[in-house]
Amino acid sequence: MTLASLLVPALRWDNEHGFSHLRRAIDDALSARVGGFLFFGGPRAAAAELAAELHTRSSVPLLLAADAERGAGQQFDGCVALPPLGALGFLDDPAGMRRAGQITARDLRRTGLNWALAPVCDLDVAPGNTIIGTRAAGGDPARVGALIAEWIDGCQSEGVMACAKHFPGHGRADADSHATLPSATIGVTALERDDLAPFRDALDAGVASVMTAHVAYPALDPSGAPATLSAPILSGLLRGAMGFDGLVVTDALDMRGVRAVGTEQEIAVRAIAAGCDLLLAPEDALALARALDDAAHRGDLDEERVRCALDRRDRWALWARPGAGREPSLDDEMWSRQAADATVHLVRGAIPRIGDAVEVVLVDDDSGGPWPHPDRAFFAQALGALEVEANVLDASATGTRVPVLIAAFADVVAGRVEPGFSSRSRDRIERASAVAHEQNRDSLVVLFSHPRHAAQLPGAPNVLCAWGGDRPMQAAAARVIARRSSGVRR
Repeated sequence: MTLASLLVPALRWDNEHGFSHLRRAIDDALSARVGGFLFFGGPRAAAAELAAELHTRSSVPLLLAADAERGAGQQFDGCVALPPLGALGFLDDPAGMRRAGQITARDLRRTGLNWALAPVCDLDVAPGNTIIGTRAAGGDPARVGALIAEWIDGCQSEGVMACAKHFPGHGRADADSHATLPSATIGVTALERDDLAPFRDALDAGVASVMTAHVAYPALDPSGAPATLSAPILSGLLRGAMGFDGLVVTDALDMRGVRAVGTEQEIAVRAIAAGCDLLLAPEDALALARALDDAAHRGDLDEERVRCALDRRDRWALWARPGAGREPSLDDEMWSRQAADATVHLVRGAIPRIGDAVEVVLVDDDSGGPWPHPDRAFFAQALGALEVEANVLDASATGTRVPVLIAAFADVVAGRVEPGFSSRSRDRIERASAVAHEQNRDSLVVLFSHPRHAAQLPGAPNVLCAWGGDRPMQAAAARVIARRSSGVRR
């Protein structure tokens, strides 16, 4: 018996080499009989070609996953990109949420993938939390639970596994688990009543998998272990009290929230022993497979615990076998666009008349993160496609009369130190608004971030929320501005 099938290594697209630089790692992983792969990035066609090869070559049925919280377009060019879950939650449309799950699954399935690492079931209840925010459907447990249940049902009705994350709730964590081991100091009563409610709804909807949080919950496990390594939380609460019999998968093993407590091999053994079935994104899959086998032979892993994990993986991999499915249609793409437009809304003030030209001041608080972000100039390009000349500047120019659009980016980014805007960015936004006022020019802050961050900008009279900095939301903001201004354009 080998435990390699409990590993799901990551495959990250490289803009210069594609997936080719991973060839040896892929060959080794397949030889070891890993249980799946996690895809990050690339054109849809390239991902589909690799997925087909992996399915053909693997001696075990594979689980091929992608982080698809904002649709498959979040990862793959050529797939439908959806608004952030918080934006869809703002619409409070159960049928729309179900359709979002269906569209995500259709795109993944035609790409050869069978596992969506979504939806987020955490609550957006802590303004100081830097990593959940717009990734969550909202802060009301009952409403969030109802919406994510629809998403799950829509996704799994298309033959793609969904994943409720991050159990038992990352929304109250006092830090970002990408950067450190956070703690959620919430009492058992409040956690049971609020944070666990969306997960119960996910389980009632038949969700295939649950992802653990690299967060400590002292009220549930006084040892201070992150949920990923906690038998009281996983075996006691999730498996026992809540009766979940699907797959339990760790969050990525390269995150500091779990690596803070041991080596990769140590935490992998502890995670399986605590109740996890699959280990996501190991850094060294071959060494980890050997370590797990050695731990099982030594008796450090309970034989029944290991057998249950292997059986669950096999059962769900068979359920999610690749096959023909319904592809996203033009209607799906148009629905996504219309949904994005509907989520863009005024936080305060009004959208000024923009006429034929505007100045765009870019304020980007998302640069410097570990992953590349969309081209911020796309907002100006989208305005140009609507026949609005948009000149991108570092600050508003003098001697012109055109309106000033301040495109302010403060998205959910791993490793962000503070929520919302840095003091430097706040100063730049406030100064651009003040200069426009001094010049008797209209201004509008376009907030590519959570709407609550408008409170950080008291000097901006007009603020439009567009939720996030992905290209679809930049395009949606451009359309809404052009449509709602008195100089109407389509």
